[in-house]
Amino acid sequence: MTDIVVVESPAKAKTINKYLGDSYKVLASFGHVRDLPPRDGSVRPDEDFAMDWQADERGARQLGEIAKALKGAKTLYLATDPDREGEAISWHVQAALLERNALKGVHVKRVTFNEITKSAVKAAMAHPRDLDTPLIEAYLARRALDYLVGFTLSPVLWRKLPGSRSAGRVQSVALRLICEREAEIEVFKPREYWTVEAALLSSTGAPYPARLTHYQGKKLDQFDLADATAAAAAKAAVEAGQFSVASVEKKRVRRSPPPPFITSTLQQEASRKLGFSSQHTMRLAQQLYEGVEIGGETVGLITYMRTDGVQLAQEAVSAMRKQIAAEFGEAYLPVAPRVYQSKAKNAQEAHEAIRPTDTGLKPEAVARRLSPDQARLYELIYKRALACQMAPAELDQTVVELTDGKGQTLRATGSVLAFDGFLRLYREDQDDPAEQDEDSRILPPLAKGDPAHTREVTATQHFTQPPPRYSEASLVKKMEELGIGRPSTYASILSVLRERNYVRLENRRFVPEDRGRLVTAFLVSFFARYVDTGFTANLEEELDRIAEGSADWREVLRAFWEDFSAAIAQTKDLKISDVIDALDADLGPHFFPPREDGSDPRACPACGTGRLGLKLGRYGSFIGCSNYPACQYTRKLAVETGEEGDDTLKDGVRVLGTHPETGEEITLRRGPYGLYVQQGEPDPGDKKAKPRRASLARGMDGASLTLEEALGLLSLPRLVGLHPETGQKIEANIGRFGPYVKLGSLYASLDRDDDVLHLGLNRAMELIARKQDSVKILGPHPKDGAEISVRKGRFGPYVQWGKTVANLPKGTEMESVSLEEAVALLAEKGKTLAPRGRKGAKAAPAPKPAAAPKAAKPAAKAKPAKAKPAGKKKAPARKPPAPPVKKTAAR
Repeated sequence: MTDIVVVESPAKAKTINKYLGDSYKVLASFGHVRDLPPRDGSVRPDEDFAMDWQADERGARQLGEIAKALKGAKTLYLATDPDREGEAISWHVQAALLERNALKGVHVKRVTFNEITKSAVKAAMAHPRDLDTPLIEAYLARRALDYLVGFTLSPVLWRKLPGSRSAGRVQSVALRLICEREAEIEVFKPREYWTVEAALLSSTGAPYPARLTHYQGKKLDQFDLADATAAAAAKAAVEAGQFSVASVEKKRVRRSPPPPFITSTLQQEASRKLGFSSQHTMRLAQQLYEGVEIGGETVGLITYMRTDGVQLAQEAVSAMRKQIAAEFGEAYLPVAPRVYQSKAKNAQEAHEAIRPTDTGLKPEAVARRLSPDQARLYELIYKRALACQMAPAELDQTVVELTDGKGQTLRATGSVLAFDGFLRLYREDQDDPAEQDEDSRILPPLAKGDPAHTREVTATQHFTQPPPRYSEASLVKKMEELGIGRPSTYASILSVLRERNYVRLENRRFVPEDRGRLVTAFLVSFFARYVDTGFTANLEEELDRIAEGSADWREVLRAFWEDFSAAIAQTKDLKISDVIDALDADLGPHFFPPREDGSDPRACPACGTGRLGLKLGRYGSFIGCSNYPACQYTRKLAVETGEEGDDTLKDGVRVLGTHPETGEEITLRRGPYGLYVQQGEPDPGDKKAKPRRASLARGMDGASLTLEEALGLLSLPRLVGLHPETGQKIEANIGRFGPYVKLGSLYASLDRDDDVLHLGLNRAMELIARKQDSVKILGPHPKDGAEISVRKGRFGPYVQWGKTVANLPKGTEMESVSLEEAVALLAEKGKTLAPRGRKGAKAAPAPKPAAAPKAAKPAAKAKPAKAKPAGKKKAPARKPPAPPVKKTAAR
């Protein structure tokens, strides 16, 4: 009798099945099998927060596979990831199987393991437990909160602030942080200050620098030398003085290693050192966790990557200490192991830190089995983990003060690395280069009373700098400090902000788009409490208390909903004019910055008498004149940068260069559907011939598009390579729904981080393999030899031959359909479509899953007009609808 084990990914399932042997069958859930349907009413506060759950097509299929496998099984082991989401997936699987009556006589057990190694998996299977109810309730509360905020607040945004996309419980708070930092930068006024530094020689002739710290007997503050005149006077005083060493202070400083990585610090350090986005880092970490094949066996290289815990297993610490002693010597090994304590408040996050599963698997040894980015991330994790158990570094710091006896004091500082300790293996980066150690210079031997010879004195002008924009690393750090969101959600939150075009990345720093600033201004004006960092952090603490079992999840939801629903109700009578006034007051300095000549920045350039202000139109915000309709001057906001209204495209065209082969001009243009590039111009003598054009790929910015990128777009489709087994061409291109790769008749969309112009063969194969799960080629049609396939559809599986599609009978799985059955279904479909060509016959309804094109009616010959029969009226001609504004509610 075979027991069933359910994990999340198929790669993990294959590995764990090898570890457990033939007495177990391991199946994958492919992540969540159910979710809240994206419609109103999925969470019902009036029914004590009852929730509707719905399985998508893939989830339903996987549940069917699991239910089928359970027939005759004695035990179901739920072995999803060891965190809140993993616990929730296990709960969903169990609940859905109970609804199907698939668990009669089956014992259900929960197992978790922190690493995918044979010993860890077998130890977990030997110690199963029940599902963690408080953890599941914390998930339910979090999911309900995200749903209620997204599906209640987003429609208010759409109605009151046209052109906005969505709001989210944590997403909107993160956006506020970015926008407020930008506002700080805009109002920042640089302040001038000067410093004086002397280049000195010791009594033995060794050079060293020293800075003026006291002038005329007074300690200098930052702005005491405020201009060139004051700096010149101080410089002259130093040049005139005879300085000698007044004191020498030396001390030994120990610097301890940083703790091993948790989710947030891994994202921060990968951003600083490797330039990876949070999302890319987590994707690579998932791959390292699931493992690679080594010695004929798939082995997980790192422990679970979604954790807030910094503690390490005792066996892992022992292995690290042995590795350190063998590789670096006993001097680099502290007397006792280092113990790090987790700051996490709830048990759900109390997993081990991120570390290598086997310290014997050195980065250089496994690099050839990994992609370059995987190898770089593994090396980072490996070195950080090993360094955390190494001896501290020791530095000799020296501070020397020199005086001239007339009130001027110079100070020289420096340090010498006496023992490198953990620094031999790993150095932690900082977000701001100014935070790096300033005492890195080495001073020559100096003693009290030694004379100093002045070689040169310089006065240097400085200006205070505005606070830096957030990078991914510094924003994640800030969110963690404030206690908003959870490390496992940071990557998706930052990704959503970019997808909504609320922010963009410039030099790896977040810059808010005007759309994002408008949304933030609206929320701060009318929903200030719900984008307040303190309120959001307190709500996170409530969710943690639910996970600990010390708070009732429905009570938390009731308290939140009572106030939130009242705030929503208050906006029903909110006038657009009130919204405009609030936004104009908040963002006026941004849209109308002061002019250098002192003139009114709001003066209308068209009529001269009107004043410019923020306006709201059907499709978004814009700048308009107060004298409307007499003056119809309008100006687009920068919110459309790279989309509808780049300032560099005022005339609709920007020249990028010329084609290296044809000499034709390559231009960037704006069309009705967005930005595109064009090669050459239309031929006036041949109206049918059109110049080559290509839309910009997702994420491309029109303002920064280069000629090379434009030529790459115009060269699409490009050959990525040949399929290693079939020899078929694999091509990359951009279609109506975005970039994709193509193998024969199989199309697979690219992920958000993929670059259509530089996608490699390995990544293309990975995308195609994933897509092949949803498409199955059955073979050629006996009539014309054209390919017949069976595919997943929105409303169920269907077969396709050319443009003809036919639904599979209800309950039929796509894997079980044969070529002969597909031909029969298509033939039956052909019979239902045949009458559509006869005059007067009613058209058969189009099938739901694939929107097959209707057969065109034959063109009718022109006939003289006839009197219309009584009682029949001609339907009025329908105008084409305006392009819809895309609205997506955030979770």
